[in-house]
Amino acid sequence: MSDNNANHFDFNQIPENPYLLLTPGPLSTSKGVRAVMFRDWCTWDDDYNSIVQEIRKELVQLATQKSGYTAVLIQGSGTFSVESAIGTMMPRKNSKLLVLTNGAYGERIVKITEYLDIPCVVHNSGELSPPDLERLEKELKNDPTITHVAVIHCETTTGILNPVKQIGEIVKQHDKKFFVDAMSSFGGIPFDMDEIHADFLVSSANKCIQGVPGFGFIIARVEELQKCEGNARSLSLDAYAQWVEMEKGNGKWRFTSPTHTVRAFKQALVELKEEGGIEARYNRYSENHRILVEGMERLGFETVIKKEWQSPIITSFHSPKSDEYNFKKFYQLLKGKGFVIYPGKLTGLDAFRIGNIGHVFPEDMMRLLYAIKESIFW
Repeated sequence: MSDNNANHFDFNQIPENPYLLLTPGPLSTSKGVRAVMFRDWCTWDDDYNSIVQEIRKELVQLATQKSGYTAVLIQGSGTFSVESAIGTMMPRKNSKLLVLTNGAYGERIVKITEYLDIPCVVHNSGELSPPDLERLEKELKNDPTITHVAVIHCETTTGILNPVKQIGEIVKQHDKKFFVDAMSSFGGIPFDMDEIHADFLVSSANKCIQGVPGFGFIIARVEELQKCEGNARSLSLDAYAQWVEMEKGNGKWRFTSPTHTVRAFKQALVELKEEGGIEARYNRYSENHRILVEGMERLGFETVIKKEWQSPIITSFHSPKSDEYNFKKFYQLLKGKGFVIYPGKLTGLDAFRIGNIGHVFPEDMMRLLYAIKESIFW
C-alpha cells in the first residue's frame, strides 16, 4: 500500500459497515479513510511528523484566508480540545468568561470553567433560541471584568446554528477575546475565522472533515496564543506548550499521538479537496437535510427548531404523540435496516435527532426515509 494514496489499496479487504451513523460524530467514514489505518507509524519519524505539519497548514487554510493564524492538535475527544483551549486562553488572574449557552455543549463549557476555577458568566437563551444580541451588548457594557466570550457555532443538542459573525462583531466592539466551538460545523459550513472575529476556534477529527475519533484541534491567532504561556491548568492539556513543541519539533507531539487517526485525517482532507472543498460538502449536507426534513414532514414528523435557525448538520424532531411510541424500539428497527440515529438531548422535551453529515449522500437519506416509513408502528 502506498503511504500517500489509499486508492492503491485493495478495497475488497475493507468490510462494509453494517449501518450508517446518522449522528453528529463519530460519523460514517469512507473506505479510503479506513484503509490508510492499516499501516503503523512512529511518532518520532520525519515521515509522520511531516504529515502532522501538512495537516496543521491545511487546517489554517480551511479556517481563513488571512495570515497570522496557527493550528495545534490535541489528543482525545473534541471536549479535550475545548477544555485545552479554555484552560490555556484564560489567564489565571483577572479574567472572566461569558458563555453563550443554548444547549448541552454550551453548558459543558460552563462545567469546564467550574472544574478549572475560572470566573464565568452564563448567558442562557434557552435551548430553542439563539443568543439575545441586545442582552449580550448590555452584559459586556455593564461588566468590564469580562475578558472573553465563548459560543457554540452549531449546538448539536438541537441543530441550531448560532449567529457567530454578529456575536463576534459585538465582542470586538467591546474589545474582548472571542472563542468559537465549531466542533460540528468546521469543514461542513463555509465561514472565515477572521471574518467572524474568532481568536480561538476548536473542532475535532471525527466531524465534518470526516476523519475518525482520536484528536481535536485548536486554530488560533498567533499573537493571542503567544500570550498564553503559563495559563494552563493542566500539563497534558496545555495548548501553548503543545504548540511550541509542534513548532520547534516540526510536527512532534509532546506525548504519544494517535498516529492512525492522524493518518486517516490526512486522507479525509484529501477527500474533502477532491469533493470540491467546504462549499461542495456544505451543499451535499444541505441536500441531505432538505431531503430528510421534507420526507419526515410528509411522514407526519415535526422539526424542533425554526427553519431560519436550523443548521444542515443535525436535525431534531419531536417524538410522535402516541402512547405506543418508544424510541428504543424505533431505534432498533432502524438499526436493523442499516441506520443509527441519535436520542434527544433536550430538557423536558421528547425528541430524537438525525445527523446529515459524514460519508452520507442524498440517496442514503432517501433509503432512510423508506426505512422510517416501514418502521412506523404507532
